[in-house]
Amino acid sequence: MPDMLNPFVVNLRGGLVLNKSQFEMEPGEAMELRNFEPDIGGGYRRINGFTKFNTNAVTSGTTSGAILMSAVYKDQVVAARGTEVFKLSGTGSVSSIDSGRTSASRYDFDLYDMDGTERIIWADGANNASHYNNSAVTDVSGTGAPANPKYVKIFKNHAVYGGMSATPQKIIFSAPYAVGDFSAANGAGSISVTSTITGLKVFREQLYIFCEDAIFRLAGNSIADFQMQPVTTRIGCVAPFTIQEIGGDIVFLAADGLRTVAGTEKIGDVELGVISRQIQQRFTALDLSDVKNKMSSLVIRSKTQYRIFFANQSSETDCTGIIGSFKGDPQAGHLGWEFADIRGIKPNCSDSGFISDVETVVHGGHDGYIYKQESGNTFTNSSDSTLGVEARYKSAHLTMGDPGIRKRFHRAILNYRPEGTIDTNLGLDYDFGSAEVLNPSSITITAASNTSVYGTGTYGAASYGGAQFVLERQPITGSGFAVSVQFTEDTTSAPYSLRGFSLEFAAAGRR
Repeated sequence: MPDMLNPFVVNLRGGLVLNKSQFEMEPGEAMELRNFEPDIGGGYRRINGFTKFNTNAVTSGTTSGAILMSAVYKDQVVAARGTEVFKLSGTGSVSSIDSGRTSASRYDFDLYDMDGTERIIWADGANNASHYNNSAVTDVSGTGAPANPKYVKIFKNHAVYGGMSATPQKIIFSAPYAVGDFSAANGAGSISVTSTITGLKVFREQLYIFCEDAIFRLAGNSIADFQMQPVTTRIGCVAPFTIQEIGGDIVFLAADGLRTVAGTEKIGDVELGVISRQIQQRFTALDLSDVKNKMSSLVIRSKTQYRIFFANQSSETDCTGIIGSFKGDPQAGHLGWEFADIRGIKPNCSDSGFISDVETVVHGGHDGYIYKQESGNTFTNSSDSTLGVEARYKSAHLTMGDPGIRKRFHRAILNYRPEGTIDTNLGLDYDFGSAEVLNPSSITITAASNTSVYGTGTYGAASYGGAQFVLERQPITGSGFAVSVQFTEDTTSAPYSLRGFSLEFAAAGRR
């Protein structure tokens, strides 16, 4: 009599979870999720690669070292390296626009428009701040100007500077509509806080001042009604380049993990304000005293996604980071965070913005090049070689509701969406990775998407109307009390979305 087959369906959701036992984990959560992103459309998607934004290095003369700024501004990138600032588009030469900046650290910057001309203003912690109108660079060096600000933001038409070496607990703001006017009679001034400033961020008509162990906000419109208010006096931001606006809030890295300003303010400075509890060991494993000044971050607006990078290894392929996606949780009935690991990207600085109305994600490398993320299928370094970094998904160990019953597995039905030619390997890990169990060899899964999206395909050559999502029936072998399903893909595979899978099994004896 043939075995009676039972289906066990797994919908992929929940992201990387490292703080639960195997019996606590939901079937769709991942034990490993590397270079897959929690997809706002559902499931997990293998991320795109990165390529050079421009084939030319950011250099002139003896300029060397890592890129210190990569800012999207007016359909181009403004970059800093060594003693100079440059501008470059996706093609053509790299042009120097400013020089003579000595001992600069990574740049903070902001975009603004006070008179009909969009400008970018920057600060590097060692020189006067400067602003650029796509024609000329002007230093902020008049009477009363801060000598070496680390941070600069435009708030209510004032330029606000912070992080000066002589006064690390003070912000200085210019007169309105004049980023270089520091006359008190014209509306300029300064305010001190109680801790060393580690970052500035404008959000919802308020300026948030992040400190080492406190957060403040500046409310009001001018010197006449500015008010400094505490958000918390026990938790601060430990890494200034992790501060980003996303999902209607501000995310930043505190000593106890990733937090949001709203959560910290509403709940206080207790651990409940942390959003990264499920991946907390990724942060506790870091030496923050070493890596906090090597971190960078960016947001991808179209994906409601936050990426934080740890440039903590000499080898690019060993560098890690975190993807956080703010998305709906059908089970909980509310919005929430899902996380994944990144490996193989080593930015020194990063940004995202719109170039020709297309969201563009860039980072500045340690090798002098500007790179474009969300581009191509592979991670490509300065010598145009492909980095051998695999993407990997591993499910929780699935017991099908009863860990005491042995199951004989016959078939997997895979639900995925290819975006091109994919090459991945399906593997099965039985009985919680026991050394006493023989696991079957991995199965190669190859597929090609032969359909096109209307408006992007070539008329007469492209195909339309094919299946967007694939259901593939794959025979499998092996038996066990529990099984983990894993996908490990070739480094040149096109992106694809894993939506879920079903395992068909027959119940055998009870142990």
